[in-house]
Parts: sequence; structure tokens; C-alpha cells
Amino acid sequence: MPPLKEVRVLEEKEKRLVTELFKNLKNPVKLINFTQELECQFCRETRLLLKEVSELSDKVSLEVYNFQLDKEKVSQYGVDKIPASVIEGDKDYGVGYYGMITGYEFAALLQDIVDVSKRESGLSPKTKEQLKKLNQKIHLQVFTTPTCPYCARAASLAHKFALESDFLSADVIEAMEFPHLVNKYGVLGVPKTIINEQTSIEGSLPEDKFLSEILKAVPSSI
Repeated sequence: MPPLKEVRVLEEKEKRLVTELFKNLKNPVKLINFTQELECQFCRETRLLLKEVSELSDKVSLEVYNFQLDKEKVSQYGVDKIPASVIEGDKDYGVGYYGMITGYEFAALLQDIVDVSKRESGLSPKTKEQLKKLNQKIHLQVFTTPTCPYCARAASLAHKFALESDFLSADVIEAMEFPHLVNKYGVLGVPKTIINEQTSIEGSLPEDKFLSEILKAVPSSI
């Protein structure tokens, strides 16, 4: 029996648009995907999506690791569930996704790739200065769904914050794929951002409000 043909997850029009966007890339970006041999729901689709995206620019590469076997890499990136995806530049900025990246979330992924490639978040000077003062770890978990138009903005902003500070990391979590986490954190609507397991931000906030809520949640961080 001939091998099954791989499903293409991007349409030709989408590929052309992404290729055009990627002309703005400056430095190499590495997409890191965690899956397993008996792939989880949406693992294969996530891997194929990242593969196609990586093929649209010579500045974007893809590394795929087995969640069960590649324990050193799993530990290095702090991955605790799959599918997991990391967008890395000259270092790990703490920019991650859990779940299939589709719908409005795909726009956030593309923005992340551009930002990481440029090594520039685009945040205001005031926000950058505040983030440079952080002195303790802050972990953001942004719950999203593919059909939520505000989620991409919340995801992108959290990742921009992670890009600016070595003390801050941000994971975007596709809510429908991880119902146990939805129950754990009481996610009744998206986007919802969990800060250090302690408190949360409801909805998509402007940059200054988002920063204010994070600093309020972890007052000893600066």
C-alpha cells in the first residue's frame, strides 16, 4: 500500500500572504514542536502546520521532539502537555503555545514569528522600562479559542511581554483541547490570563492596563 499523502493545512492564498509577511524577517527563528509517536488529538495537524510555515522562509526552521522520549528537551522547555509549540530566536524567550494553532490564533503565531525575528516587541518605552525592572519569575497562561477575535490580541500582547523580559514567560492555551485546565482555573470566557496560578485577567486589555494588572498581581516583582 502506498504511503498516505500528508494533508496540507494551508491554502495557496494563505501561503502567498505568509510568504509576503515573512519578507520582513530579519534574524533566524526556530519553531520547536513537541508531539509523540502515537500522536494526540491535533498533534499531527499542529506539526504539519508548523512544517508548512517553516517552508515559507529560509529564516524559519522546525525541530520536532517526542514528548515521551526526548526528556531532556521536554525538561529544557518546561513542556507538560501536547501538542506544544515554542517560537525561539537566539534564545528561548518563553513564547509558547499548547494546542492546535488555528483560526485567529494563527495570526498571533505569525506576529510572534515576526517579533522574535526582529528581536523587537513593539511595546511602548514605558512598558519596556517597567518590564526590565522585573526580578522574579512571572508565568502567564492565556486561554483562547480559535473563533475568538479578541484572543489573538491578548495572546500576542502576552508574548510581546515575554519577549521583553527574561523573568516573564507566556503560554497560549487552546481552551477546548484542555478542559481539565478550564475547570481548574474557572475559565468561563476567553481570553482569560492566569498569572502565576494566583490571579487572573478577564478579557483583552490595552497594553498599559495589562501591565498594571500583572504588577498588581505580583507586587514584589519590581
